[in-house]
Amino acid sequence: MKELSLKNGYSYRLKEFEEADFAQVNQLNAEEEWNNLVKKKEDTKNAWLHSNIRFLVYDGDTLAGYVRGFTDLNITTYICEVLINKDYRGQGIGSELIKFVHHLYPKTRIDLLGSSTSRTFYEDQDYRKFYGFRKTIEEY
Repeated sequence: MKELSLKNGYSYRLKEFEEADFAQVNQLNAEEEWNNLVKKKEDTKNAWLHSNIRFLVYDGDTLAGYVRGFTDLNITTYICEVLINKDYRGQGIGSELIKFVHHLYPKTRIDLLGSSTSRTFYEDQDYRKFYGFRKTIEEY
């Protein structure tokens, strides 16, 4: 296991996701009211199992946050979700977690989607805006 060291001197345990961790991931999603991920529990679990970027941050036995995504190793690293437990926000865990992932794949750019609530976080981290589009199968 690795450690995620923060600028404030705190360190947290960093581990790669295993299937046994999913209950805690799902609980954190529920607490954040990411209801689509919670409602599609089995699909969400399968997404975790098939992602090649999947790291959890622990404070003891408490899940402090996570990152999930995938990379082609050469051009793009796509971050699907970054979620930090409300009790651990403001310490720099999210930015250090993304930085950790980017250092694993330094040839790539980081692409991610933000929401109206996370937009300022990414702007404060000097991410630049880009525009994309989305459609689900039900929308045809």
